[in-house]
Amino acid sequence: MSARLLERLLGGLIKQGQLAITYADGRKVAFGTPREGVPDIALRFTDGKVARDIVTDPRLGAAEAFMDGRMVIEQGDVMDFISLVQGNRPFEKGIFLRSPGVLKRFGDRAKHLYRSFNKPGSSKKNVAHHYDIGNDLYRLMLDPEHMQYSCAYWPREDMTLAEAQEAKLAHIAAKLALSPGQRVLDIGCGWGGMAIFLAKAAQVEVLGITLSEEQLALARERAEAAGVTDRVSFELVDYRLLAERNETFDRIVSVGMFEHVGVPQFETFFRTCANLLTADGVMLMHTIGRLGEPSFTDSFTDKHVFPGGYIPALSETVAASEKVRLAITDVEVLRFHYARTLREWYKRVVDQREAIIEMFDQRFYNMWTFYLAGATSSFENGGMCNFQIQYSRNRHTLPVTRDYMVEAESRLLG
Repeated sequence: MSARLLERLLGGLIKQGQLAITYADGRKVAFGTPREGVPDIALRFTDGKVARDIVTDPRLGAAEAFMDGRMVIEQGDVMDFISLVQGNRPFEKGIFLRSPGVLKRFGDRAKHLYRSFNKPGSSKKNVAHHYDIGNDLYRLMLDPEHMQYSCAYWPREDMTLAEAQEAKLAHIAAKLALSPGQRVLDIGCGWGGMAIFLAKAAQVEVLGITLSEEQLALARERAEAAGVTDRVSFELVDYRLLAERNETFDRIVSVGMFEHVGVPQFETFFRTCANLLTADGVMLMHTIGRLGEPSFTDSFTDKHVFPGGYIPALSETVAASEKVRLAITDVEVLRFHYARTLREWYKRVVDQREAIIEMFDQRFYNMWTFYLAGATSSFENGGMCNFQIQYSRNRHTLPVTRDYMVEAESRLLG
């Protein structure tokens, strides 16, 4: 029964490119038609439960079967496999994989709501799940110059990952309209790349905050190596607790952190930021976003990658921020920049396969490549994008045209 349901699903989905499956009993089926430029994939199921698991929850079922070696990709790789599936159901066509059943969907939504409350204690635990697995993995995957674990910016096709990440830092810094001596808060500072760049390029003072102990230690080490410890400091503190210290900042930057806030905390996040800004303060928030309406986190991502995480739609982001009178002064949507970034990370991970398996194990490597491949396809064919939203406490603070951003970006890049 599960095999028939899976075949019906795939028969209606796979049209361009070919997907072949060999079941554990040796039976073979194929879907779609080979087409130039579209990968052909061959899968082998090693037991009779793989089809059932995929039909029950397509993303989680396929991911865990791949992680456990029960679904073996014999032609192509996991990036090709997910690209084939997602490419046959692009966001623009409105074609979706079969959703889990009603009870499963209700359970997933209830679990997501519970986990997304993200109180300070649970937030730290969720962050540790992904970011405290060891800096060595991220050193292998990210650009060594800035260690940016967020969408790079690709104004030119011929850029390296390092160049694109520096372009991203300058692009964001330009939108902050910085002046020497200003005090900047970096919420979710990662390994310190943004804070160090701002201190060196714009001569500002930066406090970076994180909930990851691994990131904190390396950020401090990197700031010392860069010679900016007189202007840059890092703390292990929740942004909500920082607000209780009655500190204020001229500028706030947050890159890749809003995805971990959780819908129930959206208004709290923006209210906290508004209270942390000076009367003429400016904030730039960079986040992964949805091109469509609000949804919920799929069970694979919530279970194995970013527990408590959520990708916001622009509508719910704006609805939360407008309640605290943060004026939206600029919005930019980056569509394909993260896909290029993720492909660079995926390539580095595949190149370092043996080292990563030695650090963790084969199951982790399979999970990590499934995550990167799925994320890549979500930006290439799915409903994911990046939002850069600029806020100001005072509508008079910033120039009335965007020319200052272009000028500052060019200056920051030398």
